Amino acid sequence: MKAGTLLFTTTALVMVTLLLSWTPEAVAAQEDDPDYLATYSIIARDPGTGELGMGVQSKAFAAGNRAMHAKGGVAVIAHQASANPMYGAIGVDLIERGYSPQEALDMMVASDEGRDRRQVAILDMEGRTAAWTGTGASDWKGHRCGRDYCAQGNILVGPEVVDAMAASFEASTGPLAERLMDALDAAEAAGGDARGKQSGAILVVAPRAGSGGFSDRVVDIRVDDHATPLHELRRVLNLLRSGQMVRNANASMAQGNLEEALATTTAARDKSPENDNAWVALAAVQARMGRDADALESLQRAVDLNPGRMRTLPRDRNFETLHEHPGFRRLIGADDPGASAR
Repeated sequence: MKAGTLLFTTTALVMVTLLLSWTPEAVAAQEDDPDYLATYSIIARDPGTGELGMGVQSKAFAAGNRAMHAKGGVAVIAHQASANPMYGAIGVDLIERGYSPQEALDMMVASDEGRDRRQVAILDMEGRTAAWTGTGASDWKGHRCGRDYCAQGNILVGPEVVDAMAASFEASTGPLAERLMDALDAAEAAGGDARGKQSGAILVVAPRAGSGGFSDRVVDIRVDDHATPLHELRRVLNLLRSGQMVRNANASMAQGNLEEALATTTAARDKSPENDNAWVALAAVQARMGRDADALESLQRAVDLNPGRMRTLPRDRNFETLHEHPGFRRLIGADDPGASAR
Protein backbone atom coordinates (compact mmCIF):
# COMPACT_ATOMS: atom_id res chain seq x y z
CA MET A 1 0.00 0.00 0.00
CA LYS A 2 1.35 3.44 -0.89
CA ALA A 3 2.23 5.79 1.95
CA GLY A 4 -0.28 8.39 0.77
CA THR A 5 -3.06 5.80 0.62
CA LEU A 6 -2.17 4.52 4.09
CA LEU A 7 -2.29 8.05 5.52
CA PHE A 8 -5.57 8.69 3.69
CA THR A 9 -7.20 5.56 5.11
CA THR A 10 -5.76 5.95 8.60
CA THR A 11 -6.98 9.54 8.86
CA ALA A 12 -10.47 8.52 7.78
CA LEU A 13 -10.59 5.71 10.32
CA VAL A 14 -9.46 8.02 13.10
CA MET A 15 -12.21 10.47 12.19
CA VAL A 16 -15.04 7.98 12.12
CA THR A 17 -14.04 6.53 15.49
CA LEU A 18 -14.95 9.90 16.92
CA LEU A 19 -18.58 8.97 16.26
CA LEU A 20 -18.37 6.31 18.94
CA SER A 21 -17.50 8.87 21.61
CA TRP A 22 -20.72 10.72 20.80
CA THR A 23 -22.98 7.67 20.91
CA PRO A 24 -24.07 7.33 24.59
CA GLU A 25 -25.92 10.66 24.83
CA ALA A 26 -27.47 10.25 21.39
CA VAL A 27 -28.83 6.76 22.10
CA ALA A 28 -30.51 8.05 25.24
CA ALA A 29 -32.42 10.73 23.34
CA GLN A 30 -36.23 10.50 23.45
CA GLU A 31 -38.96 12.13 21.39
CA ASP A 32 -39.80 14.52 24.23
CA ASP A 33 -36.16 15.57 24.43
CA PRO A 34 -35.90 19.12 23.01
CA ASP A 35 -32.75 18.05 21.18
CA TYR A 36 -34.54 15.24 19.32
CA LEU A 37 -35.00 16.58 15.81
CA ALA A 38 -38.50 15.61 14.76
CA THR A 39 -37.82 17.10 11.41
CA TYR A 40 -38.44 17.32 7.72
CA SER A 41 -35.70 18.65 5.51
CA ILE A 42 -34.43 18.81 1.96
CA ILE A 43 -30.87 19.08 0.68
CA ALA A 44 -30.34 20.16 -2.91
CA ARG A 45 -27.92 21.29 -5.61
CA ASP A 46 -28.25 23.89 -8.34
CA PRO A 47 -25.93 22.68 -11.10
CA GLY A 48 -26.27 26.00 -12.93
CA THR A 49 -24.90 28.14 -10.10
CA GLY A 50 -22.85 25.54 -8.24
CA GLU A 51 -24.82 26.18 -5.07
CA LEU A 52 -25.61 23.56 -2.45
CA GLY A 53 -28.34 24.12 0.09
CA MET A 54 -30.65 22.78 2.76
CA GLY A 55 -34.02 23.73 4.18
CA VAL A 56 -35.37 22.36 7.45
CA GLN A 57 -38.40 22.70 9.76
CA SER A 58 -38.71 20.99 13.11
CA LYS A 59 -40.67 20.79 16.34
CA ALA A 60 -37.42 21.43 18.15
CA PHE A 61 -35.68 24.59 19.26
CA ALA A 62 -33.14 26.03 16.80
CA ALA A 63 -32.98 23.04 14.47
CA GLY A 64 -30.91 25.07 12.03
CA ASN A 65 -28.06 25.13 14.53
CA ARG A 66 -27.79 21.33 14.62
CA ALA A 67 -29.41 19.66 11.63
CA MET A 68 -27.36 21.06 8.77
CA HIS A 69 -23.76 21.07 7.67
CA ALA A 70 -22.42 22.31 4.34
CA LYS A 71 -19.25 23.48 2.66
CA GLY A 72 -19.31 25.35 -0.62
CA GLY A 73 -18.00 23.33 -3.52
CA VAL A 74 -17.95 20.13 -1.45
CA ALA A 75 -21.16 18.75 0.06
CA VAL A 76 -24.28 19.40 2.10
CA ILE A 77 -25.32 16.99 4.87
CA ALA A 78 -28.55 16.68 6.85
CA HIS A 79 -28.30 14.90 10.23
CA GLN A 80 -31.49 14.60 12.25
CA ALA A 81 -33.72 12.37 14.43
CA SER A 82 -31.25 11.54 17.23
CA ALA A 83 -28.85 13.89 15.49
CA ASN A 84 -25.10 13.56 15.76
CA PRO A 85 -23.31 16.65 14.43
CA MET A 86 -20.18 14.62 13.84
CA TYR A 87 -21.86 13.24 10.73
CA GLY A 88 -21.68 16.72 9.25
CA ALA A 89 -18.11 17.57 10.16
CA ILE A 90 -16.66 14.13 9.42
CA GLY A 91 -18.82 13.61 6.34
CA VAL A 92 -17.62 16.81 4.67
CA ASP A 93 -14.03 15.91 5.47
CA LEU A 94 -14.44 12.45 3.94
CA ILE A 95 -15.98 13.91 0.77
CA GLU A 96 -13.06 16.32 0.48
CA ARG A 97 -10.69 13.35 0.79
CA GLY A 98 -12.25 11.66 -2.22
CA TYR A 99 -14.92 9.40 -0.78
CA SER A 100 -18.28 9.25 -2.52
CA PRO A 101 -21.35 10.17 -0.45
CA GLN A 102 -22.28 6.48 -0.20
CA GLU A 103 -18.79 5.45 0.86
CA ALA A 104 -18.63 8.21 3.45
CA LEU A 105 -22.08 7.38 4.80
CA ASP A 106 -21.37 3.65 4.95
CA MET A 107 -18.17 4.25 6.86
CA MET A 108 -19.81 6.58 9.38
CA VAL A 109 -22.89 4.42 9.91
CA ALA A 110 -20.79 1.28 10.40
CA SER A 111 -18.76 3.08 13.08
CA ASP A 112 -21.78 4.44 14.97
CA GLU A 113 -23.44 2.33 17.64
CA GLY A 114 -26.35 4.80 17.65
CA ARG A 115 -27.00 4.36 13.93
CA ASP A 116 -30.51 2.98 14.29
CA ARG A 117 -31.81 6.28 15.66
CA ARG A 118 -30.13 8.48 13.08
CA GLN A 119 -31.35 10.01 9.86
CA VAL A 120 -28.64 11.29 7.54
CA ALA A 121 -28.52 12.44 3.91
CA ILE A 122 -25.53 13.57 1.85
CA LEU A 123 -25.31 15.38 -1.50
CA ASP A 124 -22.02 16.32 -3.13
CA MET A 125 -21.03 18.72 -5.90
CA GLU A 126 -21.31 15.99 -8.53
CA GLY A 127 -24.96 15.47 -7.62
CA ARG A 128 -24.28 12.09 -6.00
CA THR A 129 -26.50 11.25 -3.04
CA ALA A 130 -26.67 8.85 -0.12
CA ALA A 131 -29.24 8.57 2.65
CA TRP A 132 -29.83 6.57 5.80
CA THR A 133 -32.95 6.30 7.93
CA GLY A 134 -32.38 4.10 10.96
CA THR A 135 -35.06 1.62 11.99
CA GLY A 136 -35.13 3.14 15.48
CA ALA A 137 -36.07 6.64 14.33
CA SER A 138 -39.67 7.52 15.15
CA ASP A 139 -42.45 6.95 12.61
CA TRP A 140 -43.38 8.08 10.14
CA LYS A 141 -39.84 8.19 8.88
CA GLY A 142 -38.22 7.90 5.49
CA HIS A 143 -36.32 9.58 2.70
CA ARG A 144 -36.48 10.05 -1.05
CA CYS A 145 -33.55 11.04 -3.24
CA GLY A 146 -33.83 12.25 -6.82
CA ARG A 147 -31.80 14.25 -9.29
CA ASP A 148 -29.87 16.86 -7.29
CA TYR A 149 -31.83 16.47 -4.06
CA CYS A 150 -32.74 14.29 -1.08
CA ALA A 151 -35.88 14.85 1.00
CA GLN A 152 -36.22 13.20 4.41
CA GLY A 153 -38.12 13.34 7.65
CA ASN A 154 -39.09 11.61 10.88
CA ILE A 155 -42.13 11.83 13.17
CA LEU A 156 -44.11 13.00 10.16
CA VAL A 157 -47.82 12.56 9.57
CA GLY A 158 -46.93 10.22 6.70
CA PRO A 159 -44.90 9.66 3.52
CA GLU A 160 -46.88 12.38 1.74
CA VAL A 161 -44.73 14.98 3.50
CA VAL A 162 -41.50 13.75 1.90
CA ASP A 163 -43.31 13.21 -1.40
CA ALA A 164 -44.54 16.81 -1.34
CA MET A 165 -41.02 18.16 -0.88
CA ALA A 166 -39.75 16.02 -3.74
CA ALA A 167 -42.58 17.02 -6.06
CA SER A 168 -42.14 20.70 -5.26
CA PHE A 169 -38.41 20.68 -5.89
CA GLU A 170 -38.71 18.72 -9.12
CA ALA A 171 -41.28 21.17 -10.46
CA SER A 172 -39.66 24.43 -9.32
CA THR A 173 -37.22 26.83 -10.93
CA GLY A 174 -35.39 29.94 -9.80
CA PRO A 175 -32.92 30.64 -6.97
CA LEU A 176 -32.09 27.64 -4.83
CA ALA A 177 -33.13 29.29 -1.54
CA GLU A 178 -36.61 30.02 -2.85
CA ARG A 179 -36.93 26.47 -4.19
CA LEU A 180 -36.01 25.11 -0.76
CA MET A 181 -38.49 27.48 0.86
CA ASP A 182 -41.24 26.32 -1.50
CA ALA A 183 -40.43 22.68 -0.74
CA LEU A 184 -40.75 23.30 3.00
CA ASP A 185 -44.08 25.03 2.49
CA ALA A 186 -45.27 22.07 0.42
CA ALA A 187 -44.25 19.69 3.20
CA GLU A 188 -46.14 21.71 5.79
CA ALA A 189 -49.22 21.83 3.56
CA ALA A 190 -49.06 18.03 3.37
CA GLY A 191 -49.21 17.71 7.17
CA GLY A 192 -45.60 18.23 8.19
CA ASP A 193 -44.16 17.28 11.55
CA ALA A 194 -46.66 15.27 13.59
CA ARG A 195 -45.55 17.02 16.81
CA GLY A 196 -46.10 20.50 15.39
CA LYS A 197 -43.69 23.24 14.44
CA GLN A 198 -41.17 25.48 16.14
CA SER A 199 -38.07 26.32 14.12
CA GLY A 200 -36.79 26.49 10.57
CA ALA A 201 -33.72 27.41 8.56
CA ILE A 202 -32.33 27.75 5.05
CA LEU A 203 -28.64 27.48 4.21
CA VAL A 204 -27.15 27.92 0.73
CA VAL A 205 -23.40 27.79 0.08
CA ALA A 206 -20.98 28.24 -2.80
CA PRO A 207 -17.20 28.80 -2.77
CA ARG A 208 -16.21 32.37 -1.81
CA ALA A 209 -19.80 33.55 -2.17
CA GLY A 210 -20.01 35.48 1.10
CA SER A 211 -19.32 39.15 1.66
CA GLY A 212 -15.90 40.01 0.30
CA GLY A 213 -15.35 36.38 -0.66
CA PHE A 214 -14.42 35.51 2.92
CA SER A 215 -17.08 32.85 3.43
CA ASP A 216 -19.15 30.39 1.43
CA ARG A 217 -22.55 31.62 2.72
CA VAL A 218 -24.96 32.69 -0.03
CA VAL A 219 -28.00 32.49 2.27
CA ASP A 220 -27.86 31.66 5.99
CA ILE A 221 -31.13 32.43 7.77
CA ARG A 222 -32.98 30.75 10.60
CA VAL A 223 -35.96 31.07 12.90
CA ASP A 224 -35.21 29.44 16.25
CA ASP A 225 -38.58 29.65 17.99
CA HIS A 226 -41.85 30.78 16.42
CA ALA A 227 -45.50 29.72 16.29
CA THR A 228 -45.35 29.73 12.47
CA PRO A 229 -41.66 29.31 11.66
CA LEU A 230 -42.01 28.89 7.91
CA HIS A 231 -44.07 32.05 7.57
CA GLU A 232 -41.41 33.90 9.53
CA LEU A 233 -38.63 32.25 7.53
CA ARG A 234 -40.25 33.44 4.28
CA ARG A 235 -40.45 36.97 5.71
CA VAL A 236 -36.75 36.89 6.60
CA LEU A 237 -35.82 35.53 3.17
CA ASN A 238 -37.81 38.32 1.52
CA LEU A 239 -36.06 40.85 3.75
CA LEU A 240 -32.70 39.44 2.68
CA ARG A 241 -33.64 39.66 -1.00
CA SER A 242 -34.92 43.20 -0.53
CA GLY A 243 -31.58 44.21 0.95
CA GLN A 244 -29.73 42.67 -1.97
CA MET A 245 -31.92 44.66 -4.37
CA VAL A 246 -31.11 47.86 -2.49
CA ARG A 247 -27.40 47.16 -2.92
CA ASN A 248 -27.88 46.63 -6.65
CA ALA A 249 -29.97 49.79 -6.93
CA ASN A 250 -27.26 51.81 -5.21
CA ALA A 251 -24.79 50.58 -7.80
CA SER A 252 -27.14 51.56 -10.63
CA MET A 253 -27.65 55.02 -9.14
CA ALA A 254 -23.90 55.50 -8.76
CA GLN A 255 -23.61 54.80 -12.49
CA GLY A 256 -26.32 57.34 -13.26
CA ASN A 257 -28.86 54.75 -14.40
CA LEU A 258 -31.79 56.23 -12.51
CA GLU A 259 -34.58 54.39 -14.32
CA GLU A 260 -32.96 51.05 -13.51
CA ALA A 261 -32.38 52.14 -9.92
CA LEU A 262 -36.02 53.20 -9.63
CA ALA A 263 -37.26 49.84 -10.90
CA THR A 264 -34.96 47.96 -8.53
CA THR A 265 -35.80 49.98 -5.43
CA THR A 266 -39.50 49.66 -6.22
CA ALA A 267 -39.05 45.89 -6.41
CA ALA A 268 -37.12 45.96 -3.12
CA ARG A 269 -39.96 47.84 -1.45
CA ASP A 270 -42.54 45.42 -2.81
CA LYS A 271 -40.51 42.37 -1.77
CA SER A 272 -40.34 43.55 1.84
CA PRO A 273 -42.62 46.53 2.59
CA GLU A 274 -41.41 46.52 6.21
CA ASN A 275 -37.81 47.17 5.17
CA ASP A 276 -37.19 50.84 5.99
CA ASN A 277 -33.91 50.66 4.07
CA ALA A 278 -35.86 49.93 0.90
CA TRP A 279 -38.07 52.98 1.43
CA VAL A 280 -35.04 55.21 2.00
CA ALA A 281 -33.32 53.83 -1.10
CA LEU A 282 -36.46 54.45 -3.15
CA ALA A 283 -36.68 58.00 -1.79
CA ALA A 284 -33.04 58.63 -2.73
CA VAL A 285 -33.74 57.73 -6.36
CA GLN A 286 -36.93 59.77 -6.39
CA ALA A 287 -35.09 62.80 -4.97
CA ARG A 288 -32.35 62.43 -7.57
CA MET A 289 -35.04 62.42 -10.27
CA GLY A 290 -36.60 65.60 -8.87
CA ARG A 291 -39.71 63.81 -7.61
CA ASP A 292 -39.69 65.58 -4.25
CA ALA A 293 -43.27 64.77 -3.24
CA ASP A 294 -42.76 61.06 -3.90
CA ALA A 295 -39.43 61.11 -2.04
CA LEU A 296 -41.00 62.73 1.02
CA GLU A 297 -43.82 60.19 1.00
CA SER A 298 -41.30 57.32 0.86
CA LEU A 299 -39.27 58.88 3.66
CA GLN A 300 -42.40 59.19 5.78
CA ARG A 301 -42.97 55.47 5.41
CA ALA A 302 -39.37 54.82 6.43
CA VAL A 303 -39.74 56.99 9.54
CA ASP A 304 -43.03 55.32 10.44
CA LEU A 305 -41.28 51.96 10.29
CA ASN A 306 -38.16 53.16 12.08
CA PRO A 307 -38.31 56.47 13.99
CA GLY A 308 -34.54 56.33 14.33
CA ARG A 309 -34.43 57.58 10.76
CA MET A 310 -35.32 61.04 12.06
CA ARG A 311 -31.77 61.24 13.42
CA THR A 312 -29.96 59.81 10.41
CA LEU A 313 -31.77 61.39 7.47
CA PRO A 314 -30.31 64.90 8.03
CA ARG A 315 -26.84 63.39 7.54
CA ASP A 316 -27.78 61.54 4.34
CA ARG A 317 -26.32 63.40 1.36
CA ASN A 318 -28.90 61.87 -0.93
CA PHE A 319 -31.41 64.31 0.53
CA GLU A 320 -29.37 67.54 0.59
CA THR A 321 -31.76 69.11 -1.92
CA LEU A 322 -34.63 68.51 0.51
CA HIS A 323 -33.00 69.77 3.70
CA GLU A 324 -34.81 73.10 3.66
CA HIS A 325 -38.08 71.71 2.36
CA PRO A 326 -40.82 72.26 4.98
CA GLY A 327 -42.01 68.68 4.53
CA PHE A 328 -38.54 67.31 5.19
CA ARG A 329 -38.09 69.52 8.25
CA ARG A 330 -41.40 68.33 9.66
CA LEU A 331 -40.40 64.74 8.90
CA ILE A 332 -37.20 64.92 10.94
CA GLY A 333 -38.76 67.08 13.66
CA ALA A 334 -36.40 69.97 12.94
CA ASP A 335 -38.91 72.50 14.28
CA ASP A 336 -39.85 70.38 17.30
CA PRO A 337 -37.58 71.13 20.31
CA GLY A 338 -38.35 67.73 21.84
CA ALA A 339 -37.70 65.68 18.71
CA SER A 340 -34.01 65.07 19.43
CA ALA A 341 -34.90 63.48 22.74
CA ARG A 342 -37.26 60.94 21.19
